[in-house]
Amino acid sequence: MNDFLISVIVSTYNRPDALRVVLDGLLRQTDRHYEIIVADDGSGPPTRAVVEEFAAKSPVPLHHVWHPDDGFRLSAIRNKGILQAKGSYLIFLDGDCVPQTDFVARHRMLSRPGMMMTGSRILLGEKLTAQVVKGLPILDQGPAFWLAQRASGEVNKILPLFFRLPDMAQRLVPGFKWRGIKGCNLAAWRSDIEKVNGFDETFTGWGHEDADFVARLHNAGVSRKKGFWSTEVLHLWHREAKRDQESPNRQKVLRRMESREMRAERGLSESSLTAH
Repeated sequence: MNDFLISVIVSTYNRPDALRVVLDGLLRQTDRHYEIIVADDGSGPPTRAVVEEFAAKSPVPLHHVWHPDDGFRLSAIRNKGILQAKGSYLIFLDGDCVPQTDFVARHRMLSRPGMMMTGSRILLGEKLTAQVVKGLPILDQGPAFWLAQRASGEVNKILPLFFRLPDMAQRLVPGFKWRGIKGCNLAAWRSDIEKVNGFDETFTGWGHEDADFVARLHNAGVSRKKGFWSTEVLHLWHREAKRDQESPNRQKVLRRMESREMRAERGLSESSLTAH
């Protein structure tokens, strides 16, 4: 059966202009059997206003979970999003990654029992991003527009916007590999996520909480496949986050792989839901 409910968990923090574009893309999906959970890592009132605006006109359920701003707590707010979600298949999407209109449909088409999906992205430049958040209807642009953006260096690739590849053996990732893990576009079955206790909230600062999640799913026997040329999102430009925590977080993931540990040290079972 392929009619399972999908939950799209959108993580965000104080970027309501970008979130508006992402939610607009989600409301335009061709596949309607899904819900939206905005997982808000402590944003202020402008973000809440955007969520309420879109919830009022959304053709699918749209919920907002929030916790107070206490530093970078992406794992914790994603866990709260999981607790709120009703779907059996969960897609994790960042609040600056605009989904194409067939995003949910393509994730559904590629989903398989016992497998997770790591999607991919198309990077937009600073100038193009400024136009998009000011109202440029990016999902309605044609080939001529994208060719011009590619020529000006405002986008890193365009062919996946116009061509879709089917499910195939080349999507399978043998073993655990760091390359291609992007928490901004990632999907897994709820039963597998619960098996590994969700995201690990002991990860502090930016970096590798998504790789840890994928590593523990791998340790639990969940295979990984790639969503290239099928599930691309348009990643709005932003300044790079500070990476001062990258090295210790990376070392923690390496230890997890060595020990074959599956469950998060502090994860779903230790989390609590706060609706907003």
